[in-house]
Amino acid sequence: MKITCLITDDEPIARAGLRNYIEKIDFLTLVAECEDAVSLNNQLHQSPVDLVFLDIEMPYISGIELLQSLAHPPKIIFTTAYEQYAIKGYELDVLDYLLKPISFDRFLKSANKARDYFNKKETSSATDEFFIKSDGKFLKLKWNEILLLEGMENYICIHTSTQKHLVHMTMKQVLEQLPDQFIQVHKSSIINMNKISGIDGNMIQLQELEVSVSRSLKESVLEKILHNKLLKK
Repeated sequence: MKITCLITDDEPIARAGLRNYIEKIDFLTLVAECEDAVSLNNQLHQSPVDLVFLDIEMPYISGIELLQSLAHPPKIIFTTAYEQYAIKGYELDVLDYLLKPISFDRFLKSANKARDYFNKKETSSATDEFFIKSDGKFLKLKWNEILLLEGMENYICIHTSTQKHLVHMTMKQVLEQLPDQFIQVHKSSIINMNKISGIDGNMIQLQELEVSVSRSLKESVLEKILHNKLLKK
């Protein structure tokens, strides 16, 4: 598979170095380069990508501040000269953390990690059936049966139209395995967009269920749900 990627760094030499590394790896495709996080934000709205190599300390807004503002960011690999951001990167679930100056062997290791991540996600999305372990039993479900996944600390409650299943896993773990038809609308709620029957204010109807959309995610959630599906006069 080809992984589309972006470079964002305010230093031309750093961008050139990353560009040179990306050109050596056949499964990476460089789409664009940005000089700062504001330009990256604009670019992502024009053409989303799979992966961003993101510097942290830049003019106007830092890479971390931008990442925190995105409702559905691409996967991120931080590229920075400052070690103190490593813990923050872990909290933000970035794919990797490259410390400048970046050697090619370290970059290659990070690129391979990205390939493994996307290959795993593609494989999990390719099949409609999967198994869960609930109440000591293995149960087979289909993605299209699911209405809502509700986070409850270290558990996920899976809602279908007829049943609920409690599974021991975190929101982070389930988000890494979901097909594209699912979208996170709240820190504890993921919905199946194919099951939406209506939207009323900040409430989304999923058959008999109603799920609230968080204020910070509402704009991006509605944009994704209604994209090319809204009948206009």
